[in-house]
Amino acid sequence: MAAMIKNHESKWYNVESVPDCHIFGIEDRPGNESIPLCDTIPIIDLANSDTNQTVDKIIQASQEYGFFQPFEEISKEANENGWVYMGSNSFAPKGAYMWRDNLKHSCYPLEETMKHWPQYPARYREVVATYIKEIKRLSLRILEAICQGLGLEKGHLEGMSHVEFLTASSYPPCPDPSLTLGLLGHLDHSLITILFQNLEGLQVLKDGKWIGVEVVPNAFVVNIGTQIQIISNGKLTSAEHRVVTNSGKGRTSIATFINPMPDCIIEPAKLLVNEANPPLYPSLSFKEFVNVSKAFGPFTDAVKTTVPSN
Repeated sequence: MAAMIKNHESKWYNVESVPDCHIFGIEDRPGNESIPLCDTIPIIDLANSDTNQTVDKIIQASQEYGFFQPFEEISKEANENGWVYMGSNSFAPKGAYMWRDNLKHSCYPLEETMKHWPQYPARYREVVATYIKEIKRLSLRILEAICQGLGLEKGHLEGMSHVEFLTASSYPPCPDPSLTLGLLGHLDHSLITILFQNLEGLQVLKDGKWIGVEVVPNAFVVNIGTQIQIISNGKLTSAEHRVVTNSGKGRTSIATFINPMPDCIIEPAKLLVNEANPPLYPSLSFKEFVNVSKAFGPFTDAVKTTVPSN
């Protein structure tokens, strides 16, 4: 996907200082601390003939990091040159604008929504639709591996999943990366999110410390969303992550969100719940879950059930 996005020139390119509206509070700024790139986030070859080994690696990575990097061949058609217009900067809940431009559009149902995508550049709709179909195929393989690793029936996750939307982001070079963020720390409320990135900048919170995610050629980044954490009854973890900027090069990324249908009931899988392992989360439709999270704050505080002791 390296050629799919060419940056629209943001109004913040070539500025000499960070405007006040982009400066985050001290508690959220990345500061000048050097964050090392982590070389232990598993890189998983999905072409490995040993399916059980691949499943074990995905489950282990999802438990330990909430992230992993699968190798997958995307068709040449999805690598055609194209332009993506990046819209205005995004406003963060903490009262500052994030240092990025982005384009977001719905992808479900594909044949209907693509009619409303940008008509230009030429072949944009065709190229992105091909990419979405490839990502859907990849997501089903990953979700099936998660089912197998958790001991769930085949197709348990496939029936509730669809590619809901795509976000293409451009992160221009920043004159002072210590003051701002490309994306504020957050959890994805998806089943899984599949990310393409051309440059380092993604960071994951592990054991209370931020670690950088290295860019691996020909590998995507997959992170576990909160919906998988609920379905697995906490066996798999959705990790907080953020995007930092840099002063040297612009970064581009394409995030594709694999979500449940709005009315789909999300709850701990019955096969994973028993007297010794009671449900940690209530049953909610995905739409209700999103509304509760927006109204009451962080995922763990808003949604997790307090289980009474016996």
